[in-house]
Amino acid sequence: MSLVWKREMQGYFYTPVMYIFLIVYLGLSSVFFVIGNIAARSSDMLSLLSSMSYLWMLLTPVLTMRLLSAGDAGGDQLLYNSALPIAGIVLGKYLAAVTVLLAAILLSGLYPLIIALTGTLYWQETLAGYLGFFLLGSAFLAVDLLVASLTKTPAIALVAGFGVNLFIWLSDLLWKAVSVPVLSSVGEAVSLYRRLSPFMSGRIGLSDLIFDLSFIALMLFLCVRSLELRRWRVGL
Repeated sequence: MSLVWKREMQGYFYTPVMYIFLIVYLGLSSVFFVIGNIAARSSDMLSLLSSMSYLWMLLTPVLTMRLLSAGDAGGDQLLYNSALPIAGIVLGKYLAAVTVLLAAILLSGLYPLIIALTGTLYWQETLAGYLGFFLLGSAFLAVDLLVASLTKTPAIALVAGFGVNLFIWLSDLLWKAVSVPVLSSVGEAVSLYRRLSPFMSGRIGLSDLIFDLSFIALMLFLCVRSLELRRWRVGL
């Protein structure tokens, strides 16, 4: 798994993917910070993180589009010819994407530092918000990695990943509008954005934490099964 992680990290450094991701993320998040905090003279980091959470829907497919798509020759060679278990390959690739995502979050840690130097920052609530922010991004990465494993080219993986992420966001809005209490409750229970809300209120809910980690594990499990099916078809 560590070898796969190193290989993918090298791929990020030697291709423009990581740099595009970081530049766009930092550029857009800086706009949110300037408008929502600097111009408004607000020290509310949780509102900033809540607004920034929608960036994951747009940007995580960029990190996963080339990791497992069938059109990635290097990925196919690793998948079909390596003695490594598929689960180890998937986990190594996923952790590489999570590493880049975490690097982006750490770079945006400049924002709370600015607030702390110029005003009052509530560290505990801010850290809880950052944890939820990180878990949401990690969940979208797991979804998009699964999408990439089902596609033929990185370009299709990018478009399909964005489409699935958009569907997740729209379904969250749909569940809120449903007037049937049972359906609304079920929808809210499985909503990634609904699970984010406690974190953005400065609270770490154990049930929300377990849900996010279970969701990520399920997506990676399905990704492994998808690749096993692909390897079996090639072996026929």
